[in-house]
Amino acid sequence: MLTKKSSGTTRSSRLSKAAVGFTGGAMDRRAFLKRSGLTAGGVAVASTMDFGMVKKAQAQSGVDPKAKIQIKKSVCSHCSVGCTVMAEVQNGVWVGQEPGWDSPFNLGTHCAKGASVREHAHGERRLKTPIKMEGGKWKKLSWEQAIDEIGDKLLQIREESGPDSVYWLGSAKHNNEQSYLFRKFAAFWGTNNVDHQARICHSTTVAGVANTWGYGAMTNSYNDIHNSAAIFLIGGNPAEAHPVSMQHLLKAKEQNNAPLIVCDPRFTRTAAHADEYVRLRPGTDVALVWGLLWHVFQNGWEDKTYIRQRVWGMDQIRDEVAQWTPEEVERVTGVPGSQLERVARTLANNRPFTIIWCMGGTQHTNGNNNTRAYCILGLALGVIGKSGGGTNIFRGHDNVQGATDLGVLCHTLPGYYGLSEGAWKHWSRVWDVDYDYLQGRFHNKEMMESPGVPVSRWFDLALEDAENIEQPNPLRAMIFDGHAPNSQTRLPDMKKAMEKLDMLVVIDPYPTMTAVMQDRTEGTYLLPACTQFETYGSVTASNRSIQWRQQVVEPIFESKPDQEILYRIAEKVGIADQLFKHIKVENKQPVIEDLTREFNRGMWTIGYTGQSPERMKLHMANQHTFDKTTLKAVGGPADGDYYGMPWPAWGTPEMKHPGTPNLYDTSKPVAEGGLCFRARFGVERDGQNLLAEGSYPVGSEIQDGYPEFTMAMLKKLGWDKDLTEDERSTIENIAGDKTNWKTDLSGGIQRVAIKHGCAPFGNAKARCVVWNFPDPVPAHREPLYTARRDLVADYPTYEDRRMYRLPIMYKSIQAQDYSQDFPLILTSGRLVEYEGGGEETRSNPWLAELQQDMFIEITAFDANNLGVRDGAMVWVHSPEGSKIKVKAMVTERVGRGVVFMPFHFGGWWQGESLRDKYPKGTDPYVLGEASNTAQTYGYDSVTNMQETKATLCRVAPA
Repeated sequence: MLTKKSSGTTRSSRLSKAAVGFTGGAMDRRAFLKRSGLTAGGVAVASTMDFGMVKKAQAQSGVDPKAKIQIKKSVCSHCSVGCTVMAEVQNGVWVGQEPGWDSPFNLGTHCAKGASVREHAHGERRLKTPIKMEGGKWKKLSWEQAIDEIGDKLLQIREESGPDSVYWLGSAKHNNEQSYLFRKFAAFWGTNNVDHQARICHSTTVAGVANTWGYGAMTNSYNDIHNSAAIFLIGGNPAEAHPVSMQHLLKAKEQNNAPLIVCDPRFTRTAAHADEYVRLRPGTDVALVWGLLWHVFQNGWEDKTYIRQRVWGMDQIRDEVAQWTPEEVERVTGVPGSQLERVARTLANNRPFTIIWCMGGTQHTNGNNNTRAYCILGLALGVIGKSGGGTNIFRGHDNVQGATDLGVLCHTLPGYYGLSEGAWKHWSRVWDVDYDYLQGRFHNKEMMESPGVPVSRWFDLALEDAENIEQPNPLRAMIFDGHAPNSQTRLPDMKKAMEKLDMLVVIDPYPTMTAVMQDRTEGTYLLPACTQFETYGSVTASNRSIQWRQQVVEPIFESKPDQEILYRIAEKVGIADQLFKHIKVENKQPVIEDLTREFNRGMWTIGYTGQSPERMKLHMANQHTFDKTTLKAVGGPADGDYYGMPWPAWGTPEMKHPGTPNLYDTSKPVAEGGLCFRARFGVERDGQNLLAEGSYPVGSEIQDGYPEFTMAMLKKLGWDKDLTEDERSTIENIAGDKTNWKTDLSGGIQRVAIKHGCAPFGNAKARCVVWNFPDPVPAHREPLYTARRDLVADYPTYEDRRMYRLPIMYKSIQAQDYSQDFPLILTSGRLVEYEGGGEETRSNPWLAELQQDMFIEITAFDANNLGVRDGAMVWVHSPEGSKIKVKAMVTERVGRGVVFMPFHFGGWWQGESLRDKYPKGTDPYVLGEASNTAQTYGYDSVTNMQETKATLCRVAPA
């Protein structure tokens, strides 16, 4: 919340207030810049900001002003739009930047975060050397000593308690190659206790969408929204969370007269652009969507031909929707039936429309129900697999899509292969290691094939009684590699767990709140990782396009790239030879291109096989040749490719598949980026056909539905004669006739299927009913902490159960009525200025200037009833006993009975500043309470996604 002024005159710089905590007194802007290490060069940058660009800094010390400036192309490390950063480098120093004018994604624009990424790399608040906590004090140590001590402790824990007693927490901030290496490392260590941020932002998207039509990713692209006749946005706020993406929405709104419909409990900056704003009660998304479909079915607006040909289970959806009359929908959601009828009519009359969501829809105990309901809305109206339609799912970190695809997850290997014996044997072949060797690294085969514990609950692995944990021993060591703990709920429990561990390791350019939220006096290590601008490699944007970052500058201070840090640890614990068997290592740095080529050899499931380093580099060098709407290259060296070869890019790089711009679009041949729905769920269910009927991609020789391709199927069709001898030999050596398109390392099965116009993964119907989920038909269920006790009997939560090695509570929490003492619904979200846990962005003076206070939004009605004044400090109390102290923002953005907090703040703990606990010189400029200190228990019934959008709290004057 920006500090308000009593008059039009600024009495002091806002920065002076932000700086007081770490300097001991107020100062003016120039003094702040000087003391924060920006000096004259930084002032020059600030004074020349113009037209959205950050110009060259003219006064960098140690730089020859006559030296030639090199331009390095990188990708912004905030959100997932994938904006190109044009870094100007002189004598090895990053002296300026501009946005990429040729980039199809950002089109010459940056948001506040993107415009300031130079400071992310050069920031003075960075962790500069390895340090450890010893005797209650931070102590500097060398890299060699740090790796030796950490490695010795890891080996000791492994020997005494087994490999599962160490948790490896990766990051959406890693590039694809680092993500892949991290997951491979965990496999060679011998544990599935590995995860990353996607668990707590879009795991319910991946599960819900993949189990509806095959792949759990954004179907279209930001650019394809240019073709939308309407935009249905629910649970997302791109104007703040993905600011550059808004230009694509607004283009459709302007050029197509496309109505923008925004459904959100809060009137956001995105909602301010809406033609129709729908305010719903938090946690009622399924009810809202069923309310829309009630009007669709009542009026016969559904696409009957599309449903008959391409959708299974819609009749069961009709039965469920029939119960959601306008009166019942209003009782549950608070949205009038007349408004939903208007929205439904708008969507029916403006096809194709796109469906957009983000974490407002995912972070719920029934988040997988929400994402499936959104998909079913699109299927009912026939807009999935259409240009201008589809589900455009905006991801929150620069490589959260890629890190998810590369398998930094506790329940799968890279490429969503799962953890079955067949999956492990596939990756054993890719890695050229003996399957028995890998199995021997695990406690046993059962642990090898069972999911680990999600990051959302890692601390329960340390806190639960040993008899309640389905692994040999509790957690003893935690490795945080690029993860902010304050982005997770139940922080008081996390603090307790951190203090129980034998060892806590943080690998990050900034120390993160991990360094200060616990009261450990020994055994905490902070290792300075490079930013993504000090290394290179590929990164996957939300639309599945893969871009290649160039290295902008050499590692700054004593930081090292993540791949080198992993190599050093692997070398110490004795797995380097096998781990890097076919990956060249130079000066302890694994060669990035070798990592790319290795996952190219294995990730056939989702088509991460056709994008070689050379093809990605070619695209980045020729961005200007790609159409800004279709993403297709028009002439030039990449002619016919889609920008970034959005996966699947089938087959080998030599096949030159152009990538798939819009998933499931049957209007194009598969060889040119077309697709159908994936045959992932069998061919029949309850006597009904699960394969497509009379629908197929253009040019398909099989003009109907068909199962996924295997060698046996090729032989049955007589197409096996199209295989080369090398392809046939590889297939025979894997599993003969049983070899399928996912495990054929030659790529021959994919190549031949596509030659005949077919999708390697088959041609099926999307399914509206997921029979293997707790709610086969998406159902509304009241949040665990609900203010609507009158609805609990009608829409109860789940029974308590066990998931991911741990007990998990549902009904036992909802059975208690907290609503009298905690009457306000608490929800959370993002700000335009900060990202994630906020350590790096709150350590950036340009962004710190813009947003200095952690705050809570509350309506005037609720504030006046509670005696709360705008700008005053308040206590926010949680039903679980914690409390936080924040500033009140009285606003009508939220509705009565609802409050909102951003989740980017940290560095305070229940009313007390932790600034003095940071290692000297690393404390962020802006500190604040973490909203998740006050968030409560609650996890999705399929993925264990945390609940952050619909809990309860109490607000009182401080």
